[in-house]
Amino acid sequence: MRKQVVVIGMGRFGVSIASTLFEMGHDVLAMDTNEKKVQAISPKVTRAVQADATNETILKELGITNFDVAVVAVGSQIENNVLCTILLKKMGVRYVVARAENELHGIILDKIGADKVVYPEREMGAMLAHALTLTDVVNYIPVATRFGVASLAIPAYFVGKTLSELDLGRAGKWGVAVLLIQRGKEVIVTPDRLEIIKPGDVLVVSGYDYKLEELLNEARAQSVGK
Repeated sequence: MRKQVVVIGMGRFGVSIASTLFEMGHDVLAMDTNEKKVQAISPKVTRAVQADATNETILKELGITNFDVAVVAVGSQIENNVLCTILLKKMGVRYVVARAENELHGIILDKIGADKVVYPEREMGAMLAHALTLTDVVNYIPVATRFGVASLAIPAYFVGKTLSELDLGRAGKWGVAVLLIQRGKEVIVTPDRLEIIKPGDVLVVSGYDYKLEELLNEARAQSVGK
């Protein structure tokens, strides 16, 4: 469903969020007080404006209350980040996502009504740490301590085998559940255990980190031995 989203603050985090949402087909308004940053993001979003998001009059003139989601991506200027979040909630924006720099900042944002608080640096650090240890993992999202969802580059050993033969699945040897298989433009959700892995497939799985590592280590060893 197409949404209207305003992203405030065009640092690296804000630019990434705004451009990705636009690529996904959403209407995106990008805001920043820096003219050069506004010009840089302009081709990558629906509309970009140079404006002060801590000014309630300006926010009203831009029709921010009609937006489905507001993302406060302002980073180091914590005072502006908090003030902007307060204004957005006061004005009745339906869903406000606010970026926090640290735990205390996050607590403040939660107390003033942010619907979701995100910690980009901390989350990126966690993903990088997992990428360094799980080298065949393309993407990783931590869900709980030492447990996450990952997309895997298919080792040669996997090709031509069924999920059952690989002992994948919650009840399998590895305790790694296959959530979906991406096969070109096709997406196979909760695939049958008799589904055969093909070259170029991407597996999206969930499981404990150490189990993923054990699975990938064995797959690498078997691939070398083929």
